[in-house]
Amino acid sequence: MYKSVCGVAGASTGPFYCPGDKNVYIDLSFYNELKTQFKNPGDFAMAYVIAHEVGHHIQNELEIIAQMDEIRGKVSKEEYNKYNVRLELQTDYLAGVWANHVQGQNLLEEGDLEEALTAASAVGDDRIQIQSQGQVVPDSFTHGTSEQRKRWFYKGYEAGDLSQWDTFSANEL
Repeated sequence: MYKSVCGVAGASTGPFYCPGDKNVYIDLSFYNELKTQFKNPGDFAMAYVIAHEVGHHIQNELEIIAQMDEIRGKVSKEEYNKYNVRLELQTDYLAGVWANHVQGQNLLEEGDLEEALTAASAVGDDRIQIQSQGQVVPDSFTHGTSEQRKRWFYKGYEAGDLSQWDTFSANEL
């Protein structure tokens, strides 16, 4: 268990980025959960998680997170959740851009891309809600569906740059 400016970080919170201290927190037991509960034991799946969280740091540096904080008090919880999904899908896109650069250095091994896509899918709100409560409640989504997370990661991977990363303006997620 770790203490951060954003609160206590531990296995129950999962990996997260704290904009207050600009740190990524990952309880290493999460990787065991990724392996057992989400059936994704690969090393590149773990790298995807880190890249996703580092994507939040990029958003923080570009003041996107500050803009989200401004929106929070002005809209309903359900509406804010929709913005948050766009924020999270943007970080999946950024993780894909990173994966593209790894590929450009010939560092991806066979199966690595599939590991990342499987990890992105495994942590979709729909899949997590089915596992934890037996039903899907779309208004409570904060990270996007399994399909959306995979699609935005792969979109970033294919583009390899920020040309298509604006999830906030996208008509379709």
